[in-house]
Amino acid sequence: MNRNSIRRATTCCLTAAVVLSGSSFVSQAAVSAGAGNLISAVAEVRTGDAEAGISKELSRALTQDAEKESAADTQESGTTAEKDTKKKANKKKSKKESKKESKKESAASEYENIAIAQVDNYVNIRATAGEDGEIVGKLYNNSACTVLGTEGDWYKIHSGDVEGYIKSEFLVVGDAKLAQSVGHRVADVKTGTLNVRADASTDAELLGQVPEGEELSVIEEKDGWVKVAIEEGDGWVSRDFVECSTHYIVAESKEAEEARLKKEEEERKAAEAAAKKASAQSSSSSSAQSSSSSSAAAAPARSYNPPSGGNGQAVANYACQFVGNPYVYGGSSLTNGTDCSGFVMSVYGAFGIGLPHSSSALQGVGYAVSPDAMQPGDIVCYSGHVGIYVGGNTIVHASTPESGIKYTSPANYRPIVAVRRIF
Repeated sequence: MNRNSIRRATTCCLTAAVVLSGSSFVSQAAVSAGAGNLISAVAEVRTGDAEAGISKELSRALTQDAEKESAADTQESGTTAEKDTKKKANKKKSKKESKKESKKESAASEYENIAIAQVDNYVNIRATAGEDGEIVGKLYNNSACTVLGTEGDWYKIHSGDVEGYIKSEFLVVGDAKLAQSVGHRVADVKTGTLNVRADASTDAELLGQVPEGEELSVIEEKDGWVKVAIEEGDGWVSRDFVECSTHYIVAESKEAEEARLKKEEEERKAAEAAAKKASAQSSSSSSAQSSSSSSAAAAPARSYNPPSGGNGQAVANYACQFVGNPYVYGGSSLTNGTDCSGFVMSVYGAFGIGLPHSSSALQGVGYAVSPDAMQPGDIVCYSGHVGIYVGGNTIVHASTPESGIKYTSPANYRPIVAVRRIF
């Protein structure tokens, strides 16, 4: 029996006692039959005003008691619902705060052992903790390493493919703000064609498309979406189709430095040889065109000069001829349509230089130069885009389907990721 049933039974028994003492018309049998039968028996009393009054009082008492209990039940139910709502809200709030704290802790732990070099140019990495230790590599300014331990006033570090010791005075450890400022957050495209949208929704306007394998600069991350930079502007991509990571400039081992310098020298020599060959072919082609022009039925609507010379300026001059021609996603034709990396690849291909058809891959060709030291012919790399520097703080590039191949100035109209020199 629940609490309400106990209350009703108590009320009925008390009322029954009053009725039995005030009237001789209710039999003992009715009392022994229980509260329910007692109420029926009293309702049948019709002899005398006293008996009728008792029936009315009994009915009123039962009705009032039922109303009180109903009100109490409603109030209790309301209080319970309110408590449940508050409990759920507090639980949700607690979960949210816990998630926020977890994010903070995760961010803090991510940079806890990251050290950034703060030097004029570079600091030597040594095999042992001391000035007499063998030099095994270099860590350049604003480059990053992971601290593995300490030995006196030296840090044992790992960076790239180098492990060794650096004096602690040259490193700043655990500074999240500094690490974020020198790091480059990128999103690697992991799908055939990635749609970049104007807003973080699949229903948002399509801003542009990026092929698989490209590496895009990350601007913001939220709720399963990543904001990235492309030529058409900053847009959103689903995290399901990209892999995000933070890139740092890392140490260069002694062996890697020697190999890089050797490779750059070989590439310079190869470029010079290709330029001489291209120049010879150009002269031969010009002579052939001159001898056949008189017999041509009609001149083409637009003619292009073949590549001439063997330096960056020659590359820039050749590339500028194609301004106004169409942009075609995935294309590589300088006349019928090309995309940004196809444009650079085809321009250099005319000089006998084989380059990849990928703006991200072009960040690794030739050798690096500083943006403030750019020369005509240099390849200027952006997030998901690439162009050729032509001088005067200007690049020529296959921009978008709307604009085609065009000039853009200043060259740093978007953040420059890398500048690579072939010649």
